[in-house]
Amino acid sequence: MAKRKFELTMSQLKELIQAYTQCDDGVLRTRYQAVRMYGTRYPVDEICALTRCSRTSLMEWCRAYQSQGVAGLRDGRRGGNSAKLTTSQRADLLQRLETYTPRQLFGSSAHTTTGQFWTVEDLQRAVAQWYGVQYASRTSYSTLFHTSGLSYHRPARVFKSQRRPSIMEFEENTEKN
Repeated sequence: MAKRKFELTMSQLKELIQAYTQCDDGVLRTRYQAVRMYGTRYPVDEICALTRCSRTSLMEWCRAYQSQGVAGLRDGRRGGNSAKLTTSQRADLLQRLETYTPRQLFGSSAHTTTGQFWTVEDLQRAVAQWYGVQYASRTSYSTLFHTSGLSYHRPARVFKSQRRPSIMEFEENTEKN
């Protein structure tokens, strides 16, 4: 069994206790507590059970504390929205989606056979063409539809080998009955 190299000095212990008592953020308090417990030789399994963290997270917190002190345990995420299109670009996009059809923009290379309705694939091409933006996830394009107030539909599958006269005859017979 490997010997634990991480041990807290009395000044570090006091620093963590003071940071813990002054902190209002529950997640950050858990990190302070976990590092303090690890530095005072609590068993890792017990720390993970009490704080509900993984061993990996505990070790990352300890490394962050060793290199940066109490500040290293704070959440480093910036937050906010990482939208690639500005509000004005989204408004412009909505106006363009209502003005043009995929057939008008892409001709016969539109994703649907009629080119009348927007699909995720057509939206992806249009956003790249108009704004030079490419999202990594298909879900981002679905979200663009939703935030624009538009719904998207999956295109109907069209079998290229279908016999058009037979289909028309079938539809006529169905309407008559």
